[in-house]
Amino acid sequence: MSVDDGPGAGSARPDEVPEQVFPARQTLLKRLADVVCLPETRVNAFERAVTADLLVEMLREAQKGERLRVARRLSKLSEVPHTLVRLLITDDPEIARFLIEDCESLAETDLLYCIRRATPVHCRLLASRKHIGPVVAEALTDTGDIETVEQLLKNRTATLSQGAIEVAVSLSQDAPHLVPLLIRRLELRPSSAYVMFWWADADVRRVILSRFAVNREVMQDSAGDVFAMAAGEGWGDPLARKALQFIERRQRNREALKKSPFASLEAAIAEAARSGMSRHTAEEIAYLSGIKPSTGAKILRDRGGEGLAVLCKATGLKKADLRNLWRALRRPGQMDGEVHPDLERVLVVYDTLAVDRAQTVLRYWNWSLSSALTPMMIRALSQGEAMEIDALSVPQRVAMLAFAQDLKR
Repeated sequence: MSVDDGPGAGSARPDEVPEQVFPARQTLLKRLADVVCLPETRVNAFERAVTADLLVEMLREAQKGERLRVARRLSKLSEVPHTLVRLLITDDPEIARFLIEDCESLAETDLLYCIRRATPVHCRLLASRKHIGPVVAEALTDTGDIETVEQLLKNRTATLSQGAIEVAVSLSQDAPHLVPLLIRRLELRPSSAYVMFWWADADVRRVILSRFAVNREVMQDSAGDVFAMAAGEGWGDPLARKALQFIERRQRNREALKKSPFASLEAAIAEAARSGMSRHTAEEIAYLSGIKPSTGAKILRDRGGEGLAVLCKATGLKKADLRNLWRALRRPGQMDGEVHPDLERVLVVYDTLAVDRAQTVLRYWNWSLSSALTPMMIRALSQGEAMEIDALSVPQRVAMLAFAQDLKR
């Protein structure tokens, strides 16, 4: 009887029925795997490739246990033929995991192939793999699978690209358990931390303000003489003016004060404390503080209140003014005869934050949340339209994340 006439010829892979034992098949699979595993001194590249091709064809029809044994055998190799790799890393997760987790010789192209072709379970296994590079990390976050991103953020041997961090930050809006993992990543940059501030809890907000609220001394020293040059040009260059507004030391807007019905920023806040925060008063407070009304509204609506501490410290307001602002927003100031825990927490943030660092955070918010938020972006966000993320600047991506939920309401 020929090989082609043997039992089971042409049948499908019998994964869903009890496995039959074919000693000859098992021995042949082992021997072919042994040949593939031989060092180059024992078998040349062409013979190894042909053997691998034959092994692949057998494994396509082999039973689960047989495929598992071959995968375990090949996972220890320093070099595995690509045809075998691509077959086994997209096999059942309990088979694929031997290569995904243990095979150090897998190329980036193999890992990307697995991400494109396999299941979320495969991606989660891959996210825990040692020494993941930025390209693979970005492909994993692009799947949008929360559990995969969680495993990736926990993986201290993975190197995340800025794109991967931004996707993870975006996902953390609806998956808050990702926020503490993100804040521990060394790849996290101020732009991502500042936008994540808006939906982070109190503990993470303290970390963001202590680690990422940097001063601007170096920029101020470097650009000190440029202010006079720009003034000599009549501030005619909007690009330079916008950058210098971020760098300069003065926060309050003197020109806005000349046009304001209020004698000072403090007076505007005191009036709001007496009469309540109207839209007009909120806009005046924003203008006098040197920020756009949209940025001011975001800060005043902030559920935690730490943004108010940033605003007050950056503009030179006293703690009494912060209390007035709190009162103007009709937030509870006392509980059981003591300072309300929410207000107390915000006052602590105010005390621990330096003026220059608070200005950096406030100006970055204003720069990204208002200047970058174009009418086209507002329309797209409010209507839920898709946007090409790669075409946006960093401030535009920050604005998109920070305002997306607000504009959909």
